[in-house]
Amino acid sequence: MGAQTATFGILAVYIIVMLCIGFYTSRKTKSADDFMLGGRNVGSWLTAFSYGTTYFSAVVFIGYAGQFGWSYGVSATWIGVGNALLGSMLPWIILGKRTRLMSNHLGAKTMPDFFEKRFDSTALKTASALIVFIFLIPYTASVYNGLSRLFNMVFNLGDNGYVYIIIAMALLSAVYVILGGYTATAFNDFFQGMIMLAGIIAVVVCTLNGKGGFSNAVEQLAEIESQKDLGTLFGPDPVNLFGVVLLTSIGTWGLPQMVQKFYAIKNEKAIFKGTIISTIFALVVAGGSYFMGGFVRLYCTTDSADTSKALINITNGKPEFDAMVPALLDSALPDILIGLVVVLVLSASLSTLSSLVLTSSSTLTNDLIKPRVKGLEGKKELTVMRVLIAVFLVISVVIACNKNASISTLMSYSWGALSGSFLGPFMYGLFMKKASKTACWTSFCTGVGITLVHMILFGFNLDAFSGVRQAVIDLNLPLNILSPINAGAMAMIVSIIEVPIISSLTKKPDKKVVDNAFKALETN
Repeated sequence: MGAQTATFGILAVYIIVMLCIGFYTSRKTKSADDFMLGGRNVGSWLTAFSYGTTYFSAVVFIGYAGQFGWSYGVSATWIGVGNALLGSMLPWIILGKRTRLMSNHLGAKTMPDFFEKRFDSTALKTASALIVFIFLIPYTASVYNGLSRLFNMVFNLGDNGYVYIIIAMALLSAVYVILGGYTATAFNDFFQGMIMLAGIIAVVVCTLNGKGGFSNAVEQLAEIESQKDLGTLFGPDPVNLFGVVLLTSIGTWGLPQMVQKFYAIKNEKAIFKGTIISTIFALVVAGGSYFMGGFVRLYCTTDSADTSKALINITNGKPEFDAMVPALLDSALPDILIGLVVVLVLSASLSTLSSLVLTSSSTLTNDLIKPRVKGLEGKKELTVMRVLIAVFLVISVVIACNKNASISTLMSYSWGALSGSFLGPFMYGLFMKKASKTACWTSFCTGVGITLVHMILFGFNLDAFSGVRQAVIDLNLPLNILSPINAGAMAMIVSIIEVPIISSLTKKPDKKVVDNAFKALETN
């Protein structure tokens, strides 16, 4: 009861602050450009925190930390390090300045808008907008999934409670996004990011203290039968661990909700400061989450004979990964910190949700509806975006109510399709004048194609493809092809490799279009 009382109190304060920010920023949101990009005048601290809080949500803290902590032990921490260096620092250094300059010069408000103006193709804009809308939905559902599991652990709400929590979170995120758009999400992201930093440090300390400190905890991991490498530097499966690092790090380079942070930053000077802030934030939050997850086996078990640990159910032959971190928190944390962690995960999740719904509604309105509806300007355009936020959330809630959908699976398919489609075209579009329209189409097809084929063959577990699955298992490959994570990483690598190759073999882009795009970079 103590944990519930403390949590209710902390939640009440948190929700009030969030709603106040939403109402305050609604006064500053007077145009579609304000709603989508904050008037392109957002400072380094707000942008860096917005980037980090959009990056890390309940998917990481609950889903990925549990699954990969169970599978790889303390070596799962490398995922967090990769997220900080490859997924945060390098995109800011390599993509940040060019993205801001070129998107401003072209007047691009979204990633599909960028593809149209950089490659002179309305069809590319339409196709990429559809990919964004369709494949952001499972990612949003995965965030709800992780968030609702933690709430269920604290409040014991049962099956119906799971649904009610999802609906409540959807309504809460909808209110402040609809009110203030990008500015509201940026201010809330900063507030939520501070909570995340404090919360993750507290969780890591309690996790280690609960097992006698770091050295004792690592020794206990090493004593687990048949899993002797859980306490080692690179763990029991470094090859597949590398696949996870790739998906969760390189993936950010091609995700519209991440890249568009650079569209909105105030100036080039803010990018340098934002790089440092974003990297440190990622090291603490992602590194801390995966490090904490590395010790879930000390708090969870699949053996009903071991009553000293939380019993994790076996589903489809696998442990219930999404329940592991909540079980660890329930065992390791005092009541007052349970409340803080609930708000931590809520903060991480709502910041991600707000970016996802804002990206989706902006893309649909700006790139699909507006070009086809005359007179859709000003307040009308804002109204359409706000309505689409509600539509997007309803669809996501319906998917999230299916508890059989794994958090990591939903996110992996989403990131694989999105970044597998956009990573190559966007990155080379910023740097390579010879990048062609045909190469973009090829990347779109392979990114979505690899994802859909993997879902059909291995994701749905259809009886018709049981022979294919078994044949892949019998190959005993070092890389687990059945994993949606590795499929997503493969789609990204293919995109990076194929764009320059296809561009060199196909028709060169129009010189005037290319020169105009790169004109913004000539004096900088």
